[in-house]
Amino acid sequence: MKERLRQALLDQAQTGIPTTYKELADRLGFEPPQTIPRLGEALEALMKDDVVANRPMLAALCVSKMRPGIPALGFFLAAKALGVFCGDPTGHEARVFHADELQRVLSFYGS
Repeated sequence: MKERLRQALLDQAQTGIPTTYKELADRLGFEPPQTIPRLGEALEALMKDDVVANRPMLAALCVSKMRPGIPALGFFLAAKALGVFCGDPTGHEARVFHADELQRVLSFYGS
């Protein structure tokens, strides 16, 4: 699953725009129940791999419908646990961190 998720996000990076959790879950064929929480767990595992490998976090390409334009709270909490984010996960720092990380992803993987 992790490789399918990585490839889907690599493909998304080529478009130059983020995708929503729902769109990504549908693309990967996730079935209920707990579709989005399971996707979130997979994204967090991918984040860990990216941080360990010193790559931009592909998970930055996945954004929430509830928090338009940025990922869900779990993204920021995972980034904090990984030691790459130290701000308020609900504040301005989160938006700045995400914008920077998204730009890193698109510069690194985009077309």
